[in-house]
Amino acid sequence: MARRRQPYRILLPLANPRTARDLVRIGAGIGQGRMTEITALGIVEVPEGVSLSEGATHARTARRLLQRVLDFGDEEEVEIRTMVRIGRRAADGVIEAVAEESADLVIFGWGGPPSPTAAKRSTAKRDGPTEPSVFSPTIDAVVRESPSDIAVVKQRGLDQVSSILVPVRGGPHAELAMRLARDLGKRFGAQVVVMHVVPKGIGERALAREQAALDRFVAEHRAGRKVVGILREAASVRAAILREASNHQLVVMGASANPSTVTPDGRFLFGVVAEAVASRAKPTVIVVKTRQELAVSLFDELRAAEGTLAAADAFVEDGRALPTVVDRWFAENTFHASEFRDVAKLVELKEKQGVTISLGLPALNEEKTIGLVIKRIKGALMDRVPLLDQLVLIDSDSTDRTREIAADLGVPVVRHSRILPEIGSFVGKGEALWKSLHVLDGDIVAWIDTDIRNIQPRFVHGLLGPLLREPRIQYVKGFYRRPIRQGVTLFAEGGGRVTELMARPLINLFFPELSGFIQPLSGEYAGRRSLLDSVPFFTGYGVEIGLLIDIAETAGLSAIGQVDLERRIHRNQPLSNLSQMSFTILQAAITKLEERHRIELLTEVGRGMKVIGQEKDRFNLEVREVADSIRPPMRSIAAYQERRRSLKR
Repeated sequence: MARRRQPYRILLPLANPRTARDLVRIGAGIGQGRMTEITALGIVEVPEGVSLSEGATHARTARRLLQRVLDFGDEEEVEIRTMVRIGRRAADGVIEAVAEESADLVIFGWGGPPSPTAAKRSTAKRDGPTEPSVFSPTIDAVVRESPSDIAVVKQRGLDQVSSILVPVRGGPHAELAMRLARDLGKRFGAQVVVMHVVPKGIGERALAREQAALDRFVAEHRAGRKVVGILREAASVRAAILREASNHQLVVMGASANPSTVTPDGRFLFGVVAEAVASRAKPTVIVVKTRQELAVSLFDELRAAEGTLAAADAFVEDGRALPTVVDRWFAENTFHASEFRDVAKLVELKEKQGVTISLGLPALNEEKTIGLVIKRIKGALMDRVPLLDQLVLIDSDSTDRTREIAADLGVPVVRHSRILPEIGSFVGKGEALWKSLHVLDGDIVAWIDTDIRNIQPRFVHGLLGPLLREPRIQYVKGFYRRPIRQGVTLFAEGGGRVTELMARPLINLFFPELSGFIQPLSGEYAGRRSLLDSVPFFTGYGVEIGLLIDIAETAGLSAIGQVDLERRIHRNQPLSNLSQMSFTILQAAITKLEERHRIELLTEVGRGMKVIGQEKDRFNLEVREVADSIRPPMRSIAAYQERRRSLKR
């Protein structure tokens, strides 16, 4: 079987998305003729001593600014993804993103050297001894790590590029410079001029050898493009390149420094010639440097070897690092529904990706609210704009008019007890959600509760936005402020009692990686089918905590997002019901703990709960069976597999 060709991945760290047009043009030009993925990266720096979670608001602003970059991609007919990362230093965020995206090339924009006054001011802000910056502290730090090929662009415009100058001396950096120049020559319809500078007075014989070597280099790297070579004699290589650069509209050159010659203070990261040309040449200059492969150290091998002191130290370090991981996740993966209010843009993203979206409405005796839910969601997201491709009521054998109301409003109604009847049916919301995967056809599946009294379209498009905008996101949960009604009075705080009194302490104790979720038990969530049909479902109240634990383990924390849906008003349940709900959720969490061998219980978890009843002055005990069953991943069901195959025919 032929191996699938991997795309060429380009990362664009953007300090100011407004100046990103030329960087996008360069990235698109380099990617011409091959499968290319471009990711625009925004970095939010959070100072030491401040929780990384404090960067959430700034991350939202960064995501909004990055949306402007998508327009540049449309101009260049190239698809761009966006990503925001949080860190103590911007460089760390870039390096982590390179690893996460497996980036082949990082393209930095550089505004030029700071003025003496600005440089002095910048130095004064830092404590202790400082290292002088070649380009900028961020660029320099990333270059020192060399996580990928790197291009630094001194932007001076790319209008009417007809000639590209490539000064060369040979070596791996020159190879990269030639490849990029060739690609950009094709993009701009420009000739590529390869320049080699030799000292004056070397003699005719030596000059002939240099010319022959240059001709050979040009022939080897022409690749069908218009490439010519020029040989120049000069006392100063730097001066010769600067003079010649004025005859061209773009300069692409490789670093001239050997890594061994880089000084401890950071000088000569690219070599004095390349750095001088980038600073002083009139046209746009791209300086490139290839990645430096580093051997795996002995200590890294020891860390991977179970039982060594290094492995033990690594375990301790990982445990101490967990709060930082959660804080960073909270800042990077917490969204607001207002970020996705442009529903037409979401429809455009959906169509471009070729995906379909289904919304399931699980319901049990919701005649008071189901009509409003359907009217607002169907009207805004199906009738006005085609964001939703399918809307189905998943009814759990309601005894009121829930099904009739939905049918009268033109929504298909399916009883979950009649889906896949050959495998039987359980009572419970989780069972309804699991079975709904069989009747909902979308590549993306969303569910929202149907007892919401202040339902708005944001409850749906807020969940779908991260999935459509960020391919890395696989599953999204909603969160909100939950007022509570006491009598006729609605109090702003006090809802979500099971979450605050039981679920949150439980998660912090046994699943601390999930401690950043604001509403881990919320009933509003959406995910990609390829993930949802690969995990088991608890059949009742345990479904939310079970899905969260399994999805985090299957896809990783970074694949999950949470969205602020603002305020949610719904029917508050009595404490006796919440007690049984808590019992079920605890059972589900303990089941997951046992599966992962994190805890060993002395006795089998009880399935019966003693409920205390009161009649006048007398109390009594009633034992109720309160336990969820577990449904296997839906993709393991033969009828489901057959239906998915039939939909693809």
